[in-house]
Amino acid sequence: MQTTMTAPSLAETWAEYRTTASRQSRNRLMENYLYIVKYNSERIGAKLPDEVEVDDLMSAGTFGLVDALESFDPQRGVKFETYCAPRIRGAILDELRAMDWVPRLVRSRANRLERARGTLEARIGRKPTVEELSDHLKLPDDEFERLVRDSKAVSLVSLSRKQYETDSCRDVREIDVLEDRRVTSPVDEAQKRDLRDLVTRGLTRAERLILILYYYEQMTMKEIGHTLDLSESRVSQMHSSILARLKTQLERKKRVPEEAA
Repeated sequence: MQTTMTAPSLAETWAEYRTTASRQSRNRLMENYLYIVKYNSERIGAKLPDEVEVDDLMSAGTFGLVDALESFDPQRGVKFETYCAPRIRGAILDELRAMDWVPRLVRSRANRLERARGTLEARIGRKPTVEELSDHLKLPDDEFERLVRDSKAVSLVSLSRKQYETDSCRDVREIDVLEDRRVTSPVDEAQKRDLRDLVTRGLTRAERLILILYYYEQMTMKEIGHTLDLSESRVSQMHSSILARLKTQLERKKRVPEEAA
């Protein structure tokens, strides 16, 4: 785990911030955890066109870090690194959606790819493979990969984009008509929570965190290792061991009803 402060100094700064909420202590904490903003900005930026500046993503991610510092509750038993990462990613994605960052050239490339895909699909009667698209466009591998990456980037839209105007002259924007996929059924959430509790029952705290962070938070083995102060190979080894034990437990439970019958 990367830190720029020694452990006692970091603990003292956290204690000062919780007590006084001073700007000085907050700034020291931000400086210490800025590497998480940088990591997430570079990771998201790698999937976007070259025209998108990582520095702009970092600026947005910094606001997410500030929000995480202000709302973090250490009593929950979760490390701050684990807590702040989703908020930083969310702030970056919100910024991307809020601005029309896709240049005309990128949209032109995306249209070119879609036209090629439609032409091939009509010719061969099925969706073309990546290799078939690349051969059809006669592009070098690196240029074709860039074309595909840019076409994916176009799918992000600004939530403030105007859709139409009502009779009352009120602008209806993208956010007004966009489906809120974050709304979930309470029953589904309860079932997911019960399943998680059932699967992680009997595991140690570290083992439970590995499963939750990997399958629920979508973190990589490397990120989990940074969070738990473990090597990536150790996390992978523990993950495999946990799955093997869970598989054995499920098979044992399956055999019990069969033997009783």
